[in-house]
Amino acid sequence: MNRRLLNRLLQALVAGLAVPTLATGAAMTSTDYNAAKDRAAAEYKTLRARCDNLAGIPKDVCIAEAKAAERKARAEASALYKNTDKARAQARIEAAEADYDVAKAKCVAKAGNDRDVCLKEAKAAETKTKADAKATEKIADARRDAMEDKRDADYKVALERCDALSGGAKDVCVNEAKLRYGTK
Repeated sequence: MNRRLLNRLLQALVAGLAVPTLATGAAMTSTDYNAAKDRAAAEYKTLRARCDNLAGIPKDVCIAEAKAAERKARAEASALYKNTDKARAQARIEAAEADYDVAKAKCVAKAGNDRDVCLKEAKAAETKTKADAKATEKIADARRDAMEDKRDADYKVALERCDALSGGAKDVCVNEAKLRYGTK
């Protein structure tokens, strides 16, 4: 199999592994998580073995792509397992760093200013992706905080309404407010 065909197959496989499924929001069991990590390791070994037929820069790029695929798969599995905004943001950051490592390996083939430009473009892409991931996490935190503030405000209003009542009716009203707004 020639190098060009092998590289295309490898790129298609890596692209397939990199398809983000983080938006599904479905939590993963620990068994599923361990299985996903095992699949990532096995896939890395398969991809890495394909690199053995290559030499020089193409081999380095191939190895970097195999490592990136494993790193992305592990990060995605971790994000699905933890099922938090922070974990999803961390997975996007891991993916950006993995892509940056691949891009650096590809830039080695260039020389002079072309190489410098290639490295700067790769670093800029990594920085932008990391910034987007961090911003998304902060937006999610801000939304969560805003929802808590709204719930607290609604709870205070409900308690104020309960103050107009007395005795058992007031107790029932307060308990209903606590149940409705999730406070203790």
